Amino acid sequence: MPSIEDILAKAKPRERTVSVCLRGDLAGEAERLSDEISRVSEDWEPSDLADEHPARALSARLKEVRDQARESEVPFTLRYIGDKAYSDLLAAHPGKSDGELFNQDTFPRALIVASCVDPAMNEEQAAKLFEVLNQGEIQKLANAAWDVHTSADLVPFSLAASALLAALGGES
Repeated sequence: MPSIEDILAKAKPRERTVSVCLRGDLAGEAERLSDEISRVSEDWEPSDLADEHPARALSARLKEVRDQARESEVPFTLRYIGDKAYSDLLAAHPGKSDGELFNQDTFPRALIVASCVDPAMNEEQAAKLFEVLNQGEIQKLANAAWDVHTSADLVPFSLAASALLAALGGES
């Protein structure tokens, strides 16, 4: 049985890295193109067999936009801040009512700032970032920050990785 000193020497705080798309304009353009593809697909009737479907060019443009959006993604690494720091952060953002563990408006953002180690940011920088990221991207960061502090799964299961390993003849 290992001693507590052996265990402490091996222990590392939980981390999670998520990719955040910095180009919300491209997300909007991708949605517009998808809607346009649906519209022209419903309305299109070829006059002869040689007619090219109008969605073909739109689909090519959609692929370009999605590729550009992926290229604009930046990784954010969030790390568990420790029990005392987490408890202090909860205490600094009390719930608005007796049934709430924390303030839903202020705590998630404070947790992002406290746990984001790469890139590190202060509250002012986070506020500027949150003015340009949409709520979906902010929520992605909040979920990752929450997960590194509360998730009990030691190693997340990946069905895709297991299937790939099985197909390649490895263990699943």
